[in-house]
Amino acid sequence: MNLFSESGAINLLPFDGVVLNHGIIFNHETSQKYFHTFLNEIDWRQDEVLMFGKKIITKRKAAWYAEDGLEYIYSGSKKKGLPFTQNLLQLKSEVENITQERYNSCLLNLYHDGEEGMGWHSDDEKTIVPESSIASVSFGAERKFTFKHKENKQSISLALNNGSLLEMKGKTQEFWWHSLPKSKKVKAARINLTFRKMIT
Repeated sequence: MNLFSESGAINLLPFDGVVLNHGIIFNHETSQKYFHTFLNEIDWRQDEVLMFGKKIITKRKAAWYAEDGLEYIYSGSKKKGLPFTQNLLQLKSEVENITQERYNSCLLNLYHDGEEGMGWHSDDEKTIVPESSIASVSFGAERKFTFKHKENKQSISLALNNGSLLEMKGKTQEFWWHSLPKSKKVKAARINLTFRKMIT
C-alpha cells in the first residue's frame, strides 16, 4: 500500500520502510546556482573508508557539517562537524519546509563523474536518531539510485535528477540497503547532500 506524505510524495517501498520521492523541488537555475556554490565553498576532502580491514582513499570527495561540532563515525572514519555555511542553512530550511522534519547535520558527497559511486550500505549508525528522516538532495548529473531488501533481495531503482529530493525514514535503514551504481555513460559531476538527525 502506498503512503502519501503531506507534500503528495508517494512511498516507493512496498513494505518495511518509507522512501518518499518528492521529485524535483528546485528549478534548473536554482539547482545550478546551488551546485556551483557548494562546489566552490565546501571544504571537500577525499574520504577514508575501511574496507575488508584496509583503509581506502576514495576518489569521491566528502564533507561533514553539523551543529555544535557533532561527530559522525562511519566505515571506520571519524568526522567532526564543520559549522553550517549560510547557503547550507538556507537549503536545510527549504528541505525542512517540505519534509516537515528537522535536521542538525549534513553529509555531502562529490562524485566527479559516473566512474565514482557508492556500494550497498545502510545509514544505520548508532549515532543517528533511530528511524529518523534522512533527506537526500541532488545537484548536477542525473544518477541511478537503487534499493535492495536485505532478506528477499527485491530491488527498486529510480533516477535522482538535478534539484530533486528523496527522503528515507521509518524502518528503511533496518530492512533495505541502497547504492549509487557506477556508470561509464555519466561524464558530469554530481553533488549529493543528505541532511540527518544525529543523537545529541
